[in-house]
Amino acid sequence: MVIQLLAIILMVAMGFGLGRAGLLGPQDQQTLGKLLTHVAIPAVIIKALATATITADLIALARQYGRYGYRKIAGLLEQAGWLVNDKRVERIWRREGLKVPHKQPKRGRLWLADGSCIRLRPEHRNHVWSYDFVEDRTHDGRKYRMLNVIDEFTHECLAIRVARKLKATDVIDVLSDLFIQRGVPGHIRSDNGPEFVAKAVQEWIAAVGAKTAYITPGSPWENGYVESFNARLRDELLDGEIFYTLREAQIVIESWRRHFNTIRPHESLGYKPPAPEVFVPAFAAWPAALRRSASPATLQLAQRPTLN
Repeated sequence: MVIQLLAIILMVAMGFGLGRAGLLGPQDQQTLGKLLTHVAIPAVIIKALATATITADLIALARQYGRYGYRKIAGLLEQAGWLVNDKRVERIWRREGLKVPHKQPKRGRLWLADGSCIRLRPEHRNHVWSYDFVEDRTHDGRKYRMLNVIDEFTHECLAIRVARKLKATDVIDVLSDLFIQRGVPGHIRSDNGPEFVAKAVQEWIAAVGAKTAYITPGSPWENGYVESFNARLRDELLDGEIFYTLREAQIVIESWRRHFNTIRPHESLGYKPPAPEVFVPAFAAWPAALRRSASPATLQLAQRPTLN
């Protein structure tokens, strides 16, 4: 009886997030798990404690990601290992008095008279990239700019360049790094900003084998993917942060970009992140690394170049 009471107390403690808060270490939680395998606890108590644990994790995630609705929180709970559906998360969400965002009204697409859609549709990775600028200010009132580049098919944010000033040469610099890392896309979509329509940028993009896709002036909805990303960046980060230096902005924005790609649930992707981090053991991924094809003594070394 004493063991059962001790187990219940420890489960309640975990249910209210003491493990997450660090008051119960990993070894304590493992010991608790082994103890519970030898203790008979009523199913009603187990269900109640499980609900309490889910509720604690849900509230913690809602506090951490204040602009997320219950569907995105459900996606994060699934990533953490919980077997929950949207309806259960919504019930807990409402019971705890958390705000459920209102559904957005449906929007129609822009179509031509012949029934074809104006916007080029991405069909695979590296098919269509889009980029755009976003501006904000540091605490001292000085302006800084962000060049955002996304893959429209995967919804992954490929880069965010943050600087006080960004010119056409900076656009080429960012794209050249991405082309080396990820290959050359089929099309690059943008508005008609001077940095994008500059002759040097157009000639360089054509030289590497990509095509430009400029939207109609005054029609930002034709560049909807990157415009939507810009809105998320401002709503979830920029509107809630005060940056005192440019370096601080660069570090925090890059951290948010990694979170956006690897953790943040995306509704259009089934509440999964566009590029989740996957851990693959080195020896499992590369068994050939365990076998040496030649000893160091027999390896051919390139000759050092000499100056005449």
